[in-house]
Amino acid sequence: MPDSVVSSDEKWMRYALTLAHKAAELGEVPVGAVLVRDDQLLSEGWNQPIISHDPTAHAEIMAIRHAAVSEKNYRLPGTTLYITIEPCSMCAGAIIHSRISRVVFGASEPRAGAAGSVINLLQNEQFNHKTEITSGVLAEECGQVLKDFFKIRRKAKKLSG
Repeated sequence: MPDSVVSSDEKWMRYALTLAHKAAELGEVPVGAVLVRDDQLLSEGWNQPIISHDPTAHAEIMAIRHAAVSEKNYRLPGTTLYITIEPCSMCAGAIIHSRISRVVFGASEPRAGAAGSVINLLQNEQFNHKTEITSGVLAEECGQVLKDFFKIRRKAKKLSG
């Protein structure tokens, strides 16, 4: 991959990491997502299912919803979605339906990842849209945010009871 693509991927993943930290500050699982077209920010999202009482309020879904409204189109061709963790099957479905061209994620999700870890819905031959995948961008940093969050959560749970 050209250096310009790699540096752009890292730039946007760092932005997504700031959103993951925002989610953690709100008590949400720290996942951030940024949707970009032509190296321009279209929208951003972070996990919000707990505070919004909405099980579908994953970072990816929030970014897709905001972009679709601002673009006045439920299709988002020519876009790249940067996510700090591999998308789940729900989010992969939304990515496919919105026709996002490329997904870049940081940490793999070995229990529920739908971009290659458990299943690869984004490139399934049975669907009429396939999304290019780039994985492992700032994977260590993205994974560490999650590890730190759950470590603190486990410690708090121990102390409370």
